[in-house]
Amino acid sequence: MALVKLENIEAGYGGAPILKGVNMEIGNSDIGVIVGPNGAGKSTALKAIFGLLSVTGGSVSFRGEDVTNALPDKLVPLGLSFVPQEHNVFTSMSVNENLEMGAFIRRDDFSDTLTSIYDMFPPLKEKRWQNAGELSGGQRQMVAMGRALMSQPSLLLLDEPSAGLSPRYMLEIFEQVVKINASGVGILMVEQNARQALSFATRGFVLANGQNRFTGTGRELLDDPDVAKSFLGG
Repeated sequence: MALVKLENIEAGYGGAPILKGVNMEIGNSDIGVIVGPNGAGKSTALKAIFGLLSVTGGSVSFRGEDVTNALPDKLVPLGLSFVPQEHNVFTSMSVNENLEMGAFIRRDDFSDTLTSIYDMFPPLKEKRWQNAGELSGGQRQMVAMGRALMSQPSLLLLDEPSAGLSPRYMLEIFEQVVKINASGVGILMVEQNARQALSFATRGFVLANGQNRFTGTGRELLDDPDVAKSFLGG
């Protein structure tokens, strides 16, 4: 059974739909990467899954349950977490407070999870009492991902996790994405650094004009001359 499945999704922000019949499927062990030109509907697809905009056609299912247009407060307890591209940390709160906010739905002792997040992102442990707004862009991204993992999701949605980061931090974030997936968390991410992201993707989706253009493994898409020519810069 698919972890998350989009079937013929139409969605947008009012007016004409941005997504026009998009299909995607991600399993528990998958790293799915969505690429495509600006305005293709990549981020819209993540927001449609997470209930942040109106789905006007088709369906979204999570672990076989129809969650079309379900709101985030219902989706997080089911096992979904979302890291937006911008405004993804509480800048006036400490790193530790940010991470604790990610466990707001939990009623158990989450200290072990907190420890595992610090083990995953060592720079955060050193700055755990520092305000998140004082961190570098890469470290803020670590805080945002760590907070999303505090709810122990089975699917993590990432919107442009490497946006604005230096090459060093981009590679570090990508390495952590692979480790998070290896720990049993499915990943679906939108990424502007398409070649790098597709190199470790088990599922790749190329969107253009709100529709699926190509679907395959990351390697299949990298090796496809049509994908390379039209979407990867040759």
